Amino acid sequence: MRTYVVSGAASGIGAATTALLREQGDRVVTVDLRDADVTADLSTPEGRDAAVAGVRSLTDVVHGVVPAAGIGGFTGTDPALVVSVNFFGAVGLVQGLHEPMSNAEGAAVVLLASNSITGQPGWAGEIAVACLRGDEAAARVAAAEHEAVMVYPATKAALAWWARRAGVTEDWIGRGIRLNSVAPGKIATAMTEQLAADPVFGPLSEAYPSALGRDGRPEEIAAPIAFLLSEAASLVVGSVLYVDGGTDAILHPIAPQGWGVELPAVSPDRTG
Repeated sequence: MRTYVVSGAASGIGAATTALLREQGDRVVTVDLRDADVTADLSTPEGRDAAVAGVRSLTDVVHGVVPAAGIGGFTGTDPALVVSVNFFGAVGLVQGLHEPMSNAEGAAVVLLASNSITGQPGWAGEIAVACLRGDEAAARVAAAEHEAVMVYPATKAALAWWARRAGVTEDWIGRGIRLNSVAPGKIATAMTEQLAADPVFGPLSEAYPSALGRDGRPEEIAAPIAFLLSEAASLVVGSVLYVDGGTDAILHPIAPQGWGVELPAVSPDRTG
């Protein structure tokens, strides 16, 4: 039996991933604001510390982490909160569990990116850069200059880049910890329901392209997450897997468009 940690486990993709891993016979330590083994608020440094301490009180060995907790960039949402939850909450949890993952002698992390990083033009690249520098204060200040809808894909791009850049370093793969990410499209979750109810973006969501002609289901994201966590994916390091029903392929038939953001150099520490 392997031990995994899933945040945002009370609903959506996090809940589906938790259910699938448990069906496979694995132990899952859940983290969320409610209805979880560890209740913590990942939007603050103190909450992240509490989450890590809570997990470590339950296990000394972690075979994988899926930081699925996140919030959407909807009308009226605090853009700085999007930064703190989506990027720093996810990376902070992963970094805080570096030691118990090292103890596993083979572990994996799957971050939740989004196909909005290539499908939504004009998002704020400077926010992603601040995230990759590990500067939460600067990222929050930069986010305050934009609507949350432009901040959301920036945080998701930063997660994908962080996994890709840090994933090949000695501190991660050198310790036997594989970092990857999945980039879901429009998935039928509570977040999608909130999107549909948004007075500005709700009507636009109806025109969302999909080769399958439908929204994805949480379990359709959980399955590739479980694969990336498994030994079957032992050669997969630093990858971004699009799981979006063909949306990105419809928008970019040859290859995803370039992001055009000048990124900082890879840091030698765990901020990647």
